[in-house]
Amino acid sequence: MNSTNDTGVVAGPAPGRTGPARRYGRLAGTGLVAALVAMAATTLAAALARAAGVDFAIPDGGEMIPLPGFAVFTGLFSVVGIVIALALLRWSARPRERFVGTAVALTAISLAPPFLVGASTATSIALLGLHLVAAAVMIPTLARSLRARTA
Repeated sequence: MNSTNDTGVVAGPAPGRTGPARRYGRLAGTGLVAALVAMAATTLAAALARAAGVDFAIPDGGEMIPLPGFAVFTGLFSVVGIVIALALLRWSARPRERFVGTAVALTAISLAPPFLVGASTATSIALLGLHLVAAAVMIPTLARSLRARTA
């Protein structure tokens, strides 16, 4: 006599972690790790620039931008980028293409203020380079994590 014990249970995602939720979590996690890397990279680059003689002085107040300030602002704007990527993952049929276009445009816009505040040429060029360092870490990392929706 043959007996079959079929309970109808099918293996799938862990309870509470459906496919889309897992994709958002993976993107957010990857983005946060990339943000930490970008924070470290910009702070290290700023320290190297400061050692090379760049003062990072703010013209109006005469104060220097402290090294932790580079990490804070890089982290803040990296989180903004992660939120944009998550929104595009949710609402765009082509999130990768839209994210790259948006991120490149925002990066281009961010390159203007260092030259508009009246800082020294060395400070302006160093700030421009720091923006590009953060973008070089964040944009490709988040773009790789985005895929077109399949459903």
